[in-house]
Amino acid sequence: MAMQITMHQGPSRTLRAFLRVAADAALQHAAAWFAYRRTVRELSDLSNRDLADLGLHRSEIRRVAHDSVYGARR
Repeated sequence: MAMQITMHQGPSRTLRAFLRVAADAALQHAAAWFAYRRTVRELSDLSNRDLADLGLHRSEIRRVAHDSVYGARR
């Protein structure tokens, strides 16, 4: 006769899943923040004339960078 062993995985499995989700969220947040900073830096390095060619003013750099990384504000 075959014996079946059932193990209760309880709270440690739940905690592990929570920590995995939290770590993934933190990594995604960090990646988005680095992309935002890189976009701001690259746009800031452009001359006023280059920005004008793109249809941008220097004061719009942070908004454009935010919209490109996180999506347009509503």
